[in-house]
Amino acid sequence: MTSLSFELQLEIIHVQAYDGLVLKQLKIEKELTTMSYVYANRGYSDALTGFGSKPALVVVDFQRGFTDSQFPMGGAPMVDQAVVSTVRVMRAAKSAGIPIIACVIAFDGRKSAPLWKIGPVLDLQAGTEETQLDPRIAAEGPDVVLSKTAPSLFFGTPAAAILTRERVDTVIVTGCITSGCIRATVVDAFSLGFRVQVAKDCCGDHDIVAHEQNLADVGRRYADIIDADRAIDAIDQWRSTNDRD
Repeated sequence: MTSLSFELQLEIIHVQAYDGLVLKQLKIEKELTTMSYVYANRGYSDALTGFGSKPALVVVDFQRGFTDSQFPMGGAPMVDQAVVSTVRVMRAAKSAGIPIIACVIAFDGRKSAPLWKIGPVLDLQAGTEETQLDPRIAAEGPDVVLSKTAPSLFFGTPAAAILTRERVDTVIVTGCITSGCIRATVVDAFSLGFRVQVAKDCCGDHDIVAHEQNLADVGRRYADIIDADRAIDAIDQWRSTNDRD
């Protein structure tokens, strides 16, 4: 450090003080680029699956236990911003009349919970404040709100049956946590035969490294990685095609 100019020293200190996020982002970009070459050489692809004939929006675990800073797992800035972006997509979906399914993790007693390694998850008991939808999400009026005990929206719930009944073939995924329940939901949606579109700015994690790495990984295997604007454009296009007012 002593060989650097005073201005450069201050700049490095400032970047490091920014919770390590900038340095992490630079490292992630380098690692993902290298990783992408490795996978591409073995046939993995970033070719787009695209949207099908009818989309639906799923909102995973935007509940107070993950969004409210008074709770141990709540208050991550990335998750909060993802809620804001998701509200925009929900409004477009509601206006277009496409299905919106939200879910929360909620247990009917600890014996109903899987063997989670995350202690505070076991506090997500049905009827507690932690299992309430974030007020911003609740205010948009999801068509269906499901409770689940496992990571995926689809495991042990009627989500797939609801989407099939609505003739949905494309699932837009939003919510948290990217490296956990979002990834699990993406894998199950893919396995069930849906086209999967992950709105990256509508998903959040506690750690940007986990967020970016998991998005990159599902993006070369199971899903298209889009953003809120692209999701809204696709919803508006569907609405136009189907003469929705």
